[in-house]
Amino acid sequence: MTSAAPALSSETSSQDRIAWIRLSSCYLPLSQPISDAKVLTGRQKPMTEIAMLFAEIETRDGHRGLGFSYSKRAGGPGQFAHAEEIAPALIGEDPNDIARLWTRLCWAGASVGRSGLAVQAIGAFDVALYDLKARRANLSLSKLLGSHRESVRCYNTSGGFLHTPLDQLLRNAEASLGRGIGGLKLKVGQPDCALDIHRVATARQHLGDQVSLMVDANQQWDRPTAQRMCRTFEPYNLVWIEEPLDAYDYEGHAALAAQFDTPIATGEMLTSAAEHAELIRHRGADFIMPDGPRLGGITPFLKVAAQAEAAHVMLAPHFAMELHVHLGAVYPSEPWVEHFDWLEPLFNERLELKDGRMQVPTRPGLGLSLSEQAARWTRASVEIGQRA
Repeated sequence: MTSAAPALSSETSSQDRIAWIRLSSCYLPLSQPISDAKVLTGRQKPMTEIAMLFAEIETRDGHRGLGFSYSKRAGGPGQFAHAEEIAPALIGEDPNDIARLWTRLCWAGASVGRSGLAVQAIGAFDVALYDLKARRANLSLSKLLGSHRESVRCYNTSGGFLHTPLDQLLRNAEASLGRGIGGLKLKVGQPDCALDIHRVATARQHLGDQVSLMVDANQQWDRPTAQRMCRTFEPYNLVWIEEPLDAYDYEGHAALAAQFDTPIATGEMLTSAAEHAELIRHRGADFIMPDGPRLGGITPFLKVAAQAEAAHVMLAPHFAMELHVHLGAVYPSEPWVEHFDWLEPLFNERLELKDGRMQVPTRPGLGLSLSEQAARWTRASVEIGQRA
């Protein structure tokens, strides 16, 4: 009788340990102030910059990984401060144990919660650990996780904000299609609904019926308005209507999804796998839109993706295309990935667009390295541990 082999201890299975971490707080300026419906309805001011949190991790054996999180408007200093406070919990740990380390970091700061800013700080570490693991294996992140495709459908948002005059929006749309982007999203949700209807009708007429077109109300409608607008938009053959209601109105979104042919998309503002589970349980989205950095990294994103797959929900990750191109490639059914060129100056590499699709990078890990411009925009940095 052959006895079972003893389980390997962590010391036996991996001698490598996390030795050094550098955190950087970088502020990316936008070329012009950005306005969506939240600005026009007085809830927010125009956005002028994006606060990026970068985590660089190095092990005793010299393996390295790069990760990031972000915040729009407020929150950047808080993310950086929380990340600095919990980072020492990673020193001396096995970098392979990513799920365990996510939990360790979460409980290190559990007093301030397990969603929101607290986990967004963790997201930078989590992405860096996955990047490190994929680089060490000489695989792209998508190949490490198990890819279904070499490219993903992509749509552009950055040319369709409400501060953009309609004639310029149409020129932006044509330029995006010319670059190889496959779909276009327009912001709606203005106080005067007639302006939204005119905007969408004009775009559809100008672009033709074959162009994939989405709209995004950024949570600005109440339930009666959302009912009327979803009904009005039915003839325009939209891929989806995004965030017609408050992000936490799961029942309201579910009612719209059940009533109208046009799919409902939401989820980008949710900040935990548990919140996404509630949205999915209520059948509140035809397209679910998790944001990896906002959720806390790849570890919780994969939990959301598994829940969505089991419920036969379509996937359209929010923002951060440099990460989501990989995660979209891993999802079993064809996703849409949001194209934003805002973050491009932070990296030396660029994503390739062709025939309406974004090509998944084949370089190891995320396939990214920080640019010199990112260093110039960095306002604060700290190092924890010692480099090998």
